[in-house]
Formats: sequence, C-alpha cells, structure tokens
Amino acid sequence: MTPASPLLGGQTPLAVRMRPTSLDEVAGQQHLLRPGSPIVTLADPSGKTASSVSMILWGPPGTGKTTLAQAIARSSGRRFVELSAVTAGVKDVREVMQEALTQRDLYGQSTILFLDEIHRFTKAQQDALLPGVENGWVILIAATTENPSFSVISPLLSRSLLLTLQPLTDDDIGLLIDRAVGDARGLNGRVVLDPSARAALIRLASGDARRALTGLEAAASVAATADHEEDDPDREEDGEQDAPPVLTEDDVAQAVDRALLRYDRQGDEHYDVISAFIKSIRGSDVDAAVHYLARMIEAGEDPRFIARRLVISASEDIGLADPQALVIAVAAADAVAFIGMPEGRIPLAEATVYLATTAKSNAAYLAVDAAIADIRAGGFGRVPVHLRDAHYPGAKRLGHGKGYRYPHDHEAGIVAQQYLPDELRGRRYYRPKALGAERDVQARLERIRRILGDG
Repeated sequence: MTPASPLLGGQTPLAVRMRPTSLDEVAGQQHLLRPGSPIVTLADPSGKTASSVSMILWGPPGTGKTTLAQAIARSSGRRFVELSAVTAGVKDVREVMQEALTQRDLYGQSTILFLDEIHRFTKAQQDALLPGVENGWVILIAATTENPSFSVISPLLSRSLLLTLQPLTDDDIGLLIDRAVGDARGLNGRVVLDPSARAALIRLASGDARRALTGLEAAASVAATADHEEDDPDREEDGEQDAPPVLTEDDVAQAVDRALLRYDRQGDEHYDVISAFIKSIRGSDVDAAVHYLARMIEAGEDPRFIARRLVISASEDIGLADPQALVIAVAAADAVAFIGMPEGRIPLAEATVYLATTAKSNAAYLAVDAAIADIRAGGFGRVPVHLRDAHYPGAKRLGHGKGYRYPHDHEAGIVAQQYLPDELRGRRYYRPKALGAERDVQARLERIRRILGDG
C-alpha cells in the first residue's frame, strides 16, 4: 500500500478546499439566509432582487464570515476583491476604490470589497472607505470578531448593515466534517471516521468550522501515517486492495494536544468570559465560577488580570458580609505574583471558591457611589466648624474646633454631635444587609445612630 500522500501536507488546507461555493452549501447562520434576507438578495444572480447594500459581518472565528462573502461574490457574478486589514493600508484601499469606479463606469460591473479584520484598521484607514461605500463604487463586506460599536467608526456603521453570526452548532460542525470526509475536494473517502473521533472533533471545534476541519486534516494524516507503517507487505504483493484507514479518537488526541479555546485576550470573548466569571461568583455558583476560571487559565489569560478582578469582586459583591474575602483575594494576588504560573492557578482557585461560596453584600459599594453622586450633583456644604482643623495659627480665632467633643472621653467611645454638613444632615449612604458578618454590623450601626441622634 502506498502512502496516503493526499492526506499529508504540501497542498491547500482542507478548510480552504471545503469552502462553500454557494449559499446553499453554507452550514449554520440560517437566521441570515432566509428568503429575502440582505445576504440572499445581495447574492441573487438574476439581479431581480439584488441589492447593493454594504454590510459588516460580526461573529467569532470560524463561523463563516469569509465563506459568506465569497459565496455572495460567486453567486452574484460581481467582481470580487479581498483585502486584509492586517496588511492593507490607505493606499491599497484607494487603489481598490479607483479601480472599482473604473470598472463601474466603463464596463457596468460592480465590485464587492471583502475586508477581513476591519477592527484592525485605524480611523484614518476606515475613513478612506467612506467615499466608495457612500457613492456605491464598492459594496463593502467587512468581517470582524470584535464588537463593531467599539471598533468601527460611526459613519461607516451608519452606511452598512450589521449582521451578527452565531457559533456553529454541533450539528452544523458534524455536517461539515462528514462532507469533508467524503467530498472530492476534501479527503474523498480516503479515511473512515470512527464515531468517537467525530464526536471528539465536534467537541474540540467549539463552534469553529475552521478548527474542526484543521483538526480533521491533522488527525487524518496521523491515521494515514500509522496505517502505512503497519502495512502487511505480503498483502501488497498479492495485489489486495487495502481498506482505508480508520480515523480514531486516539488519532485526534495525537493530532490535537488540547482544545484551543476560542478566546481572544483583546476581543469580545475576553470580556464575555470575565463577565461570566464575576457574575457566577456574585450569583454564588461555585462550579460555573471555577469553569470560567479554567477557561481563562487554559487560554493563557494574564493571571494578574484575574487576580485584580477577584479583589474587585471581594469589595464590590461581598464587602462587609465577609471582610475576610478581601484579605483572601489580595493574598491570592500576592501569591500569583510571587510563585507565577502554573502553580498560581491554585491560589486563584482557592480565592474563587471562597468568594463564590461566602455571604454577599454590595452595601459598601452602593454607599460610596451614592455619596459620589451627591458630590457630583453639588450636594455638599461647609464642614461643620467644630470639625475643622484647629492646629494652624489663627484657626481658633476663627472658631475652628470650638465645641468638638472627643469620643474617647466618653464611656461608649461615641458621643452625639454633628458630622455631616448642614445640607446633608440625616443623609443615609451605608445601609448594611442582614447577611453574614454584616448582620452584626447592622445591629451595631443601629445603636451608634441612636447615640448620634440619627436613629
């Protein structure tokens, strides 16, 4: 049996070979492919419903942004130009615009400009797109993995439709894998896919078609190489036709060391995961909190960033319901800085579990925000005279400190006198909750306020 060289390297990647040639072959994103939708009308080859609206495709990697753009161009018969924001500059954009204008005026042919990773373009580079988009020289299809509200300039957003792509479902990924195994553009039946291997590839893909097909290609090469090494020379001499190798779960495990999480430390997934992490701690779901912690660790998130968020959570969401929470969070941050990773995952996990399972109160956080709101609204007055500094020369002549009562001279260590400015007398900022250790604070505060005459 000869080596299964078509499964090995030296050719166009499987994910590129299997890219759909029409919208009918696209897996997933059915919410964008209904009859009459902007993408379908833009791709209409008859021209009866074809539109010329520009669009921005926003979604995670491997969900079909490039695929949709190319399928539209092939189906509609329009001229297709592709630029990457990683390598293109303002000069490249202007050249495309000029050529598109020439094609339109001389030959009546419209141009689709596909711009990948538009979020990497500067404001000046995005500005260069505006004349062509506004005047219809090009139909812009821009792709981004980051929220366009933050990464695309407003004038370009207002001139384009924003279409959101969703991660592919397991069924979508399974369909793509099966198609790639049997299709002539793909592996053409040169391997047999074991169900457990198929399930492993779907699991590792995490909704990313490119990752699924890349993993399939690598695992197929492992299976083919292993099968060739185990060939029986006697069978080859007899001219027997060997069955294609079986691609197993072990082949997948050998080809793909671990699931590479779809997690861009500069993109939306970064913020989504850390948001879910903090909200899981706040909601006391310790298992979910540990899950998101593990995702960040495995994706290579900066452990100092995680530690900082734990410190904030301990203050914002737990507060005086458990004052020890802040001590543990700060200790975890110090420990991570001291010992580094991977051992630093352990104090991070310890702090996460403690914060998720302890009592919660945001009373201190609400108190300072309410006070800040008053200050910003002009709700402040002069410091009462008896509280003012009386240590500098002439202060006593102004009456500063006169009438101040020293709390330590009194048995309870508390004495009734005014502390807030006149304009804010009786104002309540801190309202402790009857949760955890803050229950004791609540009872003590009630007694204090009665002594101060504020009860």
